[in-house]
Amino acid sequence: MKKNMNKVRFALIGAAGFIAPRHMKAIKETGNDLIVMLDPCDSVGVIDSYFPDADFFTEPERFDRHIDKLRRQGEKKIDYISICSPNYLHDAHIRLTLRNDAHAICEKPLVLNPWNVDALDEIEKETGKKINVILQLRLHPVIQELKKKISESSQNKIYDIDLTYITSRGRWYFYSWKGDIIKSGGVATNIGVHFFDVLTSIFGDVEQSTVHFSDQKTVAGFLYLKNARIRWLLSLDFELLPDEIKARGQQTYRSLTLDGKEIEFSEGFTDLHTVSYKKILEGDGFTVHDARPGIRIAYEIRNALPSGLKGDYHPFLQKIMRK
Repeated sequence: MKKNMNKVRFALIGAAGFIAPRHMKAIKETGNDLIVMLDPCDSVGVIDSYFPDADFFTEPERFDRHIDKLRRQGEKKIDYISICSPNYLHDAHIRLTLRNDAHAICEKPLVLNPWNVDALDEIEKETGKKINVILQLRLHPVIQELKKKISESSQNKIYDIDLTYITSRGRWYFYSWKGDIIKSGGVATNIGVHFFDVLTSIFGDVEQSTVHFSDQKTVAGFLYLKNARIRWLLSLDFELLPDEIKARGQQTYRSLTLDGKEIEFSEGFTDLHTVSYKKILEGDGFTVHDARPGIRIAYEIRNALPSGLKGDYHPFLQKIMRK
């Protein structure tokens, strides 16, 4: 007797990472099957909460062989491979996915460099398989309401925005691949690309970009978009957290102000991957073209020479200067 004939069959690369359980949850909540997973780290007990019967590999060669074997068995082939691996491996794992006749679902950032997007675009056309990008912040109800509000207002209005995102990380971070700019893309890419993606999707293309400050923990600058002037700061530094956040024992501070008014979107993140998967399975996922602007901004910030505290800089930078 054939089992699960109506379920979409998934594989997942990067099962031990922070974000992988949200993908497992999304696959489960959309009523589908996770058949096989890959991670060089075998601390993956979280799998038991979602798909305890899934096969698991720690070596990519054996994973690739297994996926290929399933593909050759016709009805057992994998339909989608979800990619949660370190950022610098996304490109290679997308290629592995498409070569195995499956669609890709890739975590942020899709790739580290703009020219990598062009190459993936070509491979997508060659294989006829789709690369879906997780840009879940665009699906947050508050962000969608903001986008609607801006699109209905005057096309000539320029908004003043302050973006502050501080998510403190300990020393481990800088010993991991996330602390290696070659592998993660650095702070602007690893924790900032979602914000750059959302802001350009709402306020238009970049007309000017300045980086005021950049080190291993913090990067800050100014973006002039078609309809917004944005002072932004991204940081992993606990010392930059506002005192009231520290007093509450919190490690993260997220603030977005529009013309001086706070846009509250601190909640509502945990289900956005499930929403993303529903849209992907309906054929309405975000594409490589959707991801391109955010990747380009993050790349240019990563390679910019900081100007110092000149012009319209983020006020939190004064804290760094007082250290």
